[in-house]
Amino acid sequence: MPDESIWAGSYGPGVRLHLEYGDETLVDQFEATAARFGDRPALEFLGRRTSYAQFGEQVARVAEGLRRLGVKAGDHVALLLPTCPQHIVAFHALLRLGVTVVEHNPLYTTGELRAPFADHGAEVAIVWDKAVGTVEPLRADPAIALRTVIAVDMTRDLPLGKRLALRLPIAKARTTRAEMTASVDAGVPRFADLTSAPRLDPDHPRPSADEVALLLYTSGTSGTPKGVPLTHRNVVANCMMGVDWVPGVKLGQEVWLSSLPLFHAYGLTVGILCGIRVGALLVLLPKPDTTLLVDAVERCGPTFVPGVPPIYKRILDEAERRNVSVQGMKYSLSGAMALSGALIERWEKATGGHLVEGYGLTETSPIVVGNPMSEARRPGSIGVPFPDTQVRVVDPEKPSQEVPLGERGELVVRGPQVFGGYRDRPEETAEVLDAEGWFRTGDIVTMAPDGFITVVDRIKEVVIVGGFNVYPSEVEEVLRRHPSVKDAAVVGLPSDDGDEVVAAVVPADGQRVDHEKLSTFLREQLTRYKVPRRFVPVEELPVNQMGKVLRREVQALVAKIENVENKG
Repeated sequence: MPDESIWAGSYGPGVRLHLEYGDETLVDQFEATAARFGDRPALEFLGRRTSYAQFGEQVARVAEGLRRLGVKAGDHVALLLPTCPQHIVAFHALLRLGVTVVEHNPLYTTGELRAPFADHGAEVAIVWDKAVGTVEPLRADPAIALRTVIAVDMTRDLPLGKRLALRLPIAKARTTRAEMTASVDAGVPRFADLTSAPRLDPDHPRPSADEVALLLYTSGTSGTPKGVPLTHRNVVANCMMGVDWVPGVKLGQEVWLSSLPLFHAYGLTVGILCGIRVGALLVLLPKPDTTLLVDAVERCGPTFVPGVPPIYKRILDEAERRNVSVQGMKYSLSGAMALSGALIERWEKATGGHLVEGYGLTETSPIVVGNPMSEARRPGSIGVPFPDTQVRVVDPEKPSQEVPLGERGELVVRGPQVFGGYRDRPEETAEVLDAEGWFRTGDIVTMAPDGFITVVDRIKEVVIVGGFNVYPSEVEEVLRRHPSVKDAAVVGLPSDDGDEVVAAVVPADGQRVDHEKLSTFLREQLTRYKVPRRFVPVEELPVNQMGKVLRREVQALVAKIENVENKG
């Protein structure tokens, strides 16, 4: 195992290698901040602000309202909500009761929700009113325990003027209203009614650090989605690491731009919970819409911006178009996909702050590796291990055997933020987590002599051609350099003599996909077996809510296009 001393010198000024975690829960974290910064603004939603004192009051009342509905410690309660104040209030109210919060994508279909709901057994779901019609059919499924659906109208947390404007009989108001809310049957309980309950008794039993706070489901890109239970201890540890990683952060003075979906560990932990830990104002956006993002920048002056590369690019493009200053965004942490050096340079020049790349997984709460929030950050690398995070780079076929520094191997990690195993999946847990707590990430990386780690590719995305490994990201990186290519995704498709490499290509404006030109271009920079056999033009690449390419969907899209062409 690499000695942590090799990367200790790359830590930012004041960042510690080891922290003291204790038995703090997410409930303790929230209540400590609410008590200390009660008069400070906590939540901002499209112009309306809520103080930490008001936030705490709402949490106590909603907790009591839920308790009166029969919600109790040990239950699972599902949330299907955009990023809005009611989401953050419901999350903390449920934790206060000792409940495990199950986060779901509110845009999922009934079919996509059926397996997770059958797995976690939640009897209560708190749901965006636009998604109530999707969730309601689950109550009729005998394999699902759901009995109560509570509807959330997020427009109730808008400023009064905006609420009134939504009622105007004009086309724009009707369109905006339809995007944000929908009518539900009279018999469906309303979240707003919970806020009128009295406060929860302060002596009500509290959860312990080792109880499960959060249940998330993996994306399922490599199979059926699996439940990932994260304890209070896991998530608080990652919050502590994340805050310590940014030594210049000022308690009670920062402004977090929170636009990421909260059914992802990254959006929830970094986008919300780290901000609460430092008493920040959380600027909540229901979606990472370009106009909403730049409006928030202009209105609130964020200082910390967690995001993904497309968000940073959209902010810069729109801010330039509208002549809006982006100065003052001191800290920006990017995840979920590769961050280009060109975007880092452009962002840092415009903002005067740092944009660094981090790395994590749902199973690790999520962050395990990050670039230093300083001049030591290294574009193209995911950085160095977080405090108290141990890493090894091993032979994927012999995970007990480490590979030499600089050579490719699978990244395995261990630390207080690492989960204890999948929900009711002992066999699948055993495949990725050993008895000593080492978690196999499934990512192929290299580690430099100073501890900086670079991701090469996902193991399960590697394409085997004639016994040789082809790493899609390597091919994509070269392909995107061609002037006719706007974006590309490389996948493996079965053929008569094994897998073959195929590229889905989004042409640049005014360009077309020319097989011969692209093949010649790639052969100049890659060995022949890595060059795609075919280049399939597509209008856009399928991505998830975080902007990450969904390779299985790319495979299906390419196969469909080619099937249509062959029939033609």
